[in-house]
Amino acid sequence: MAQMDSYNLANWKKYGISTSDAGRTLILKLAGTDLTHADLESVVNYITTAHGVNGAGDSAFTVAGVGTANGSAFVSGTTDTVFLKVQGTGDITVATADMAISGLTITVEAIFTPAL
Repeated sequence: MAQMDSYNLANWKKYGISTSDAGRTLILKLAGTDLTHADLESVVNYITTAHGVNGAGDSAFTVAGVGTANGSAFVSGTTDTVFLKVQGTGDITVATADMAISGLTITVEAIFTPAL
């Protein structure tokens, strides 16, 4: 068996903040009552379009995944919580007022950054 160098030995079984995915990844939580396909489409359309000028304001993100907390299927008009996995380099400060969806709360649940 090969011997470890000093860096690997010092960092053996330690967890760092990183992602093996492409770029910076955020997990967004969409919470509301009886979310619809139209609600999700409105959110996705908003966050995949840049809102701002000269680097100020929200950047456009790419949606890399959609899911529910327990892995069940999304049912329009029934499901109350949906998670979006989005990737991008800028800021995301989505407010429900931006999309005119009443009763919807959007929060950033986790941020994964590329390993340095």
